[in-house]
Amino acid sequence: MDNMKKEGDYITLGQFLKVMDYVQSGGEAKHLIHTFSIQVNGENENRRGKKLYPGDQVVINGKMHEISEEDAD
Repeated sequence: MDNMKKEGDYITLGQFLKVMDYVQSGGEAKHLIHTFSIQVNGENENRRGKKLYPGDQVVINGKMHEISEEDAD
């Protein structure tokens, strides 16, 4: 399981796919999001604008990722 640290209140699924190198751009995410098997907290998801918050678990093509808050300095 990979932990993905984020800044701000949330990250969208499309941004997450880009950060995690599943796609290279937002445009690519728009076209390819339906080709991935994606679950957010156990529910199938294909909306690139889906907001992901700390503690959310995202499974993409069988690989688990967890959204976590940026560590406080």
